[in-house]
Amino acid sequence: MSVADRSMLLVDIASRFGKNLSRARKRAGLSQEEAGIRASLHRTEIGLLERGERIPRIDTAIKLAGAIGVPLGELIEGIEWSPGTASRGSFSVNPKARRN
Repeated sequence: MSVADRSMLLVDIASRFGKNLSRARKRAGLSQEEAGIRASLHRTEIGLLERGERIPRIDTAIKLAGAIGVPLGELIEGIEWSPGTASRGSFSVNPKARRN
């Protein structure tokens, strides 16, 4: 996989996570600021994540899921890992996963 392909995949992953986060936050009736306070994050971080400009660390994703009151799996829905050979696997974004 080329560097350009990897960069696009990371953008796809960040975008999917952001859409999932935004949908879950809105469904919970929380503003970005409220979600940030509940997750101990600044509201600008919530915006960056929702716009797909950042990929969260695992601890941040767990904080967000807890703050919004959803299972972590809901925030990573549609982001899948496919094992490769003994030395390499790859992430993918499932276009058929639910998008609201």
